[in-house]
Amino acid sequence: MEGKKFLWMLKKDLLSLWRHPSRMIAMFLFPIIMITLFGYGMGGSIENIPIAIAEQSDGDITNETLMAIKNMTLFEVKNISTDVEAIKEMVDKGDVKAAIILPPNFDDMNSTQIKTVVLYLDSSDQIASQAIVPATQQLFNQINAMVSAEKLDLLQVQSVGNKNSSNNLTSGNAGLGSNSVEGIVNSINLQVNRIYGNIAYIDFLVPAILAMTVMMSCMMGMGQSIAGERETGELARLFMTPTSVATVVGGKIFSKLIIETVKALILLAAAILLFGITINGNIFLAIGILVLGALTFVGFGIMVSATAQTQEDYTQLVMPFTMPMMFVSGVFYPIETMPWIFQKIAYIAPLTYLNDAMRGVMLKGHGIGDVWIDIVVLLGFLIVFFVLGVIRFNRDV
Repeated sequence: MEGKKFLWMLKKDLLSLWRHPSRMIAMFLFPIIMITLFGYGMGGSIENIPIAIAEQSDGDITNETLMAIKNMTLFEVKNISTDVEAIKEMVDKGDVKAAIILPPNFDDMNSTQIKTVVLYLDSSDQIASQAIVPATQQLFNQINAMVSAEKLDLLQVQSVGNKNSSNNLTSGNAGLGSNSVEGIVNSINLQVNRIYGNIAYIDFLVPAILAMTVMMSCMMGMGQSIAGERETGELARLFMTPTSVATVVGGKIFSKLIIETVKALILLAAAILLFGITINGNIFLAIGILVLGALTFVGFGIMVSATAQTQEDYTQLVMPFTMPMMFVSGVFYPIETMPWIFQKIAYIAPLTYLNDAMRGVMLKGHGIGDVWIDIVVLLGFLIVFFVLGVIRFNRDV
């Protein structure tokens, strides 16, 4: 090996990297972002799941129960109300993941009737549901044990007070029959109402996998379509003809859109055939949302590739956006598993809204009136990306 020429080649490659500061910054920033996401996001536990509580009674047991729920790191209590229907509506709208509904007789210590606490659960978020149900069951088992102990103490006090009368003592002993004992020991029962049925993890995963696949395919494909052709000189030869930027960009948009729409349909068909996925909402609405998502990410690709000189530049620029979006947008895990800073970042990522809309239609059976916010946000991203892409597009690079 020729030492001087070896050093010259090394210097050449380092200078080439130095002359592309955007590529260099992205290259070093990407691994930092990924290790942060894996270390803090994926390795964290689920906390601060938003819930609401309906209280229909007033007393010490209710107060202690509310305090116990508020002290749980798993839950973040968004609302406490006596209006049961309003609390249920919060779950139906997706404002909270679950509602705990306390019965009217929750504080009645003299009743032997079992008190039924209802957990009204948004089961479409399968990961959150797996955390909410056992934690709530454990909580009310503890409360049940506490209430049972207090009832037994109260019954003992009453029995001591009746010792002066044999008739009363007899009736007091009769009160300790099997039905009464069962009412004391099993004072509280937790009833879980899963409003979307039992959702398997694959049902939770597939809508977001469809969205993520469309994102990756669109954004990576635009690197080949524009940055790659710019690098090989095909784009320069194309602009030697009397062709406007709008025509070139528009043609690439629609060709890519056709390809990605076909891919989305194949993915959807495969999910139905291979995994038995059922679409509870309108299948055409689900397809339309996927197409809108494809357009959005094609626009993002055009914006990034507008000034990228090579395909390698494009890849280095786009990776710090695509990979983190996969993790912070709730594809594999609910957003609640993330630290609060990642939860905030999730809501400026277009994939979050595409995931939410797809799960809303496929799992919850939502119509366009239920997912219109997600659609409007995606349209907003789409307009911004395309405007910036056309404005920044450099046909001379």
